Parts: sequence; C-alpha cells; structure tokens
Amino acid sequence: MRILVISDIHANLTAFEAVLQDAKSYDAVWCLGDVVGYGPDPNECVALIRMQPNLVCLMGNHDSAALGRIPVETFNQDARRSLEWMQEVLTPESFSFLAKLPERQVIDQVTLVHGSPRNPVWEYILDLHSAGQNLNHFDTQLCMVGHTHLPIIYMAVEGSKDLRWSVPLEGERIEIKTRAILNPGSVGQPRDHDPRASYAIFDPETNSWEIHRVLYDIESVQKRIRAAALPIRHALRLYEGW
Repeated sequence: MRILVISDIHANLTAFEAVLQDAKSYDAVWCLGDVVGYGPDPNECVALIRMQPNLVCLMGNHDSAALGRIPVETFNQDARRSLEWMQEVLTPESFSFLAKLPERQVIDQVTLVHGSPRNPVWEYILDLHSAGQNLNHFDTQLCMVGHTHLPIIYMAVEGSKDLRWSVPLEGERIEIKTRAILNPGSVGQPRDHDPRASYAIFDPETNSWEIHRVLYDIESVQKRIRAAALPIRHALRLYEGW
C-alpha cells in the first residue's frame, strides 16, 4: 500500500500538482495541515486536496487562522497580510472544508498532527529535546507531523530511552522499527535550503518511509504572488528554500 504523506502546501498549486504527478500511483493521501497561507492559490489547493483518494487532512495553524479561530495578530507582519488576503478570497466551499478539519487523527499505529502531539496546531518539533518531550503525548508507534517545513526523522534508539535524528536521503527507503516522529517536509514552501517540493511515501505494511523531492515552476508561482499583491518575501524565499 502506498500512502502519499504531504504537509504545508501553503496555497502553492504548482508545487502541489508537481507532487501529485511525481508520486504517480498512491492509495491514500494524508495531509498534515496548512493547505492555505502564504501562497496565491488557496481555493485551487483546497479543491485539489478534496479530490484525493481516501483523504485524511488535518488542521494547520494557517488553516485555523484563515477561519478566524487564531488571531492574525499572533503571526508576523507578512504572514498576517497573507492571512487577511486569504480571508477575503476564500470561497464558502473552501471555508466549509477547512472548518471541518480535525486537529488530530489516529490511524492504526500512526498519530497524525500538524505541529506536535502535545500541541497539535502550534508547537514546532525542531530538535531532540522537543521530540523527546512529545513521545509521551502519543500512544502509537509513529507520529507524523509537519509545521517546520523540514523533512526529518526523530527515532528512538532500540533498547534505549534515547532518540536520534536524521535527514533521509532522497529516495532512501527506511524501515521504521522503533517509535518515531516523522516529518515529510513542505510541498509549497520548503525551508531546508532545497527549493524543490518535498513529500513522503509511507507503506504501513512494511513501516517504510521514503522522502522524495520534485522540481516545479517556481517563477510562475512568484508571478501570481506579485499579481495578488502578497508580500514579496513569500515569492523570493521560494527560489532558495528558506
């Protein structure tokens, strides 16, 4: 079974379409939140995610803010401008879809959240300390998170209470044998200095995890960001992946 695991599409339709094309065949899609925010294509991305087979989609902090559930004042100035614009352009259909997204989902031995199991919408897992603190906040073997825009694995060392972290090589098939926190990186706004869209393929039958990267037409997205009068910083950062 092939499950396409994605996160942080951030209203970047071109990157999202490139990921779907690159992944080819898959049996289900697990989206870890932030379908909207930053990018120029919120309604188009909502429409496309809704079409995916056996979809499970989580609430992200930008999704929640677009609904007015999180004050936009809690975001930086550029993100705030993007969210205010998004609130103006989102269709009723998009609002309805986002409003129904859960903050947490458990599927067999996998817990799905956007930020962390301890704080599903807001907390960033950025190091071994925060990853270790979150191990007691989910009961399954695996937890999949997004939010940081970084493809990374935090895995328990077998026979020990210690954790180790690793950044998987592109296309590397990793069998997860211990408890772990897995992040597929970002589709629409990577922040690991690799501008290519990032996603993962998960096989629950073998507990295997593969990170994949795909090129997309960044310039076309930048043009749409400028045309919508969104913050120029959100266009510039796409070329360098920061």
